[in-house]
Parts: sequence; C-alpha cells; structure tokens
Amino acid sequence: MDGTVIMHPKTWEASGHLESFTDPLVECKSCHKRYRADQLVVELPPGTDLGPTNRPFAVPGTIKKVYPHEKCQNCGGELTNPKNFNLMFKTFLGPVENEASVAYLRPETAQTMFEDFKLVQESQRLKLPFGIAQIGRCFRNEITTGNFIFRSREFDIAEIEYFVKPEEDEEAFNKWLDAWEQFFIYLGLKKENLRRYEHPKESLAHYSKRTVDIEYHFPFGWAELAGVANRTDFDLSQHAKFSGQDLRYFDDEIKERYFPYVIEPTLGIERLLLALLADSYEEVKGGRTTTTEAAKEEETVLRLNKKIAPIQVAVLPLLKNNKELVARAKEIYEALKPHFMCQYDEVGTIGRRYRRQDEIGTPACITVDHQTLQDNTVTLRDRDTMSQERVSAERLPQAIDKLLKE
Repeated sequence: MDGTVIMHPKTWEASGHLESFTDPLVECKSCHKRYRADQLVVELPPGTDLGPTNRPFAVPGTIKKVYPHEKCQNCGGELTNPKNFNLMFKTFLGPVENEASVAYLRPETAQTMFEDFKLVQESQRLKLPFGIAQIGRCFRNEITTGNFIFRSREFDIAEIEYFVKPEEDEEAFNKWLDAWEQFFIYLGLKKENLRRYEHPKESLAHYSKRTVDIEYHFPFGWAELAGVANRTDFDLSQHAKFSGQDLRYFDDEIKERYFPYVIEPTLGIERLLLALLADSYEEVKGGRTTTTEAAKEEETVLRLNKKIAPIQVAVLPLLKNNKELVARAKEIYEALKPHFMCQYDEVGTIGRRYRRQDEIGTPACITVDHQTLQDNTVTLRDRDTMSQERVSAERLPQAIDKLLKE
C-alpha cells in the first residue's frame, strides 16, 4: 500500500510516538555542539571488553564506547545532562498556525498500515497470518547526521506488518529473521559482514516485546541495516482505544475476536544501497591488465551481484569514427534494449570504456569490431574475469542470460 506522509497528531498520540519517539540529547556548554548521548564515544585500545550489551561503532584500530563521557569531542568542554528530544517533524495544515492545525511528517510507514488494517483485512477477506507491506519516504529530525547516506533526516523505509495469532508470534518472528538474512545474502552481501544483535529488554522500544537487528560491517564499523520487531498487539489495541473502532480480528475457527500480534521486518533502503556499494567496491593498484598504459593506474571495480546491476549490458563500437561499426553497434543496442538494461558508449578508447563500465558494475560488455562486419559475431566480455568470447549476434540474448546467472 501507499499511505499518507502528513498525519494527524492523534495517530502519533495513539502510537506513543509523541511521548516516546525520542533520542537523548546532550549539548556542550562552551561551543554548544549537540550530540546523541547514546552515540557519544571515546576511543579505547583495541580489545577492550565493553560488555555483552554494548553496540560499539567501531573503526579500524579502535573500539568506541557509548556515553557517558564527560567532555565535548569538539572543544573539550563540559556537557549538559541528557534530555529527551522528539524526532518528529511538526508542520501545520492550512494558513493558520495553531494547535488545531498541527500535523506531523511520518517517521515510519507502519502506522498507516495499522490504521488501514481493518479495511485491508475485510476487503481482501484475509485470514491470519497475512501481511501488509509498504515502501515510502520517512522523516526524522536526527540530532546528528553522517556517514554519507547512512543517517539522514529524509530517507526511504521498507516495512512489513505481518499479522499472526498471538501464540504463533515467536515462530513467525524467527522465520522472518532467517528470511531477512537470506534475502541480503541473495542480493550479494557477504555473510561474514552480517551479524545479529538482540536488543536487551531495557533498550526495547515502547511497543516491542522483542527486537533483533541485522547489522552490517560498514567501513565505519558495525551498524544497523535492518531489523525484526515483535510489536505484539500494542498498535492495533492503541488505535482501537483512541479511534473508538473495533480493530479486533474475528477468528472463524474458535469463534472469537482478538487483536492479532504483529511481526515487523524493516529495512532502510539507503542503508542497503550503502552496504551493497561497500561490499562490492574494490580498488586494484596497478590495474588488472598489463597490456595498456592504464595498468599503471589504480583501477576501480564495482562487483555488484549481477542480478541487481543497474546497467546489465554495455554496447561498444570499437571505433567512433567508423560509420559501419557505429551503425551496427546501434542496431545491436536497439535489439537488446527490450530484454536488458543497456547502455551505449562510443567515447574514448575501448580500454577506457571497459574501465568505466567496471566502475559502475556493468557485468557484460559487447564490443562491435571489424570482424563483426564480416561474420556477424561480437566480443562478449565478463566484468569479473575480464574473459572474452566471440558470440554471434543472433545468440547474444542467450549468452548474456547465461553470463548474468553465473
């Protein structure tokens, strides 16, 4: 579904966000720089034991310990005591800015799915278990942003609200956790760069019975990529209470009404993109070839999983100034476009064009050369192995399909 972005404050009062969707904020008394207290860190020697419940944002050669820490990292000044800072963006509907016109930009997509639970369930005649999914833009007034696109104030979230019988919540939770992890491996993330983090009870969100994060080992350390939360019946019961509507599910088997439990897998889209780039990015000093001048330089290869490469095939005429080669290359490009995500490039030497395609992760390059004009064959080059084979133009779709599945 696709829910609204601007929502009434009653929604967030019911969900608990107005009261509980906060981060601890500390401020330097001297330079007035602000920090999230739970992420304020001090560098300690490698190997320091910080306890089983700590979540260090580690960098190479150091371990970082979370707040408390008595000094400002910017100027060394004294810090204030932590205070709660609400992360939601407030706005106003209409021309008058008063309490009656207050609204909020959504910090998550989940609440629109809870509000539409009854509509979806009854209109689709769904039986438990079933889910509602949404991918959409969310907004959080983060105290500190950083690490490129990892933490920002405007971002995309993919969320699933999976409704189950209360007694089946743990089984469903574990299935979704395994499925989430396998999904990331399927996309091409290395298993050794993934780990699970079980939130201790004292750090659980106000709605959660259990939460497990799937963390990725980013260049700046281990950090949350996705998560699975057991939200119990908190959200549906709260929205029923505040709206006055009966949001209970009628179970035909036992002839009773009850609030389903909710298992919620969530994923930050930008974080997944960053993880895929980090996992795939490689710099090869001296280059991967020894036959060109480019071998003296540093070569960049983006080894994206071939299933998700944004450009799957590049079509390259050997020479830009040969009209016959250019015309035949464009014919092949047009023939492949309905089947693959293609790019046509005729600028620069063929070696430089190979390099450009390697840098953006294109798995296959097709070179149209003089032999193509004689026997209608082209060169098909593999990004990862740099191996090349002659393939007839008629067999190109099948040959590309095979390469992309390897």
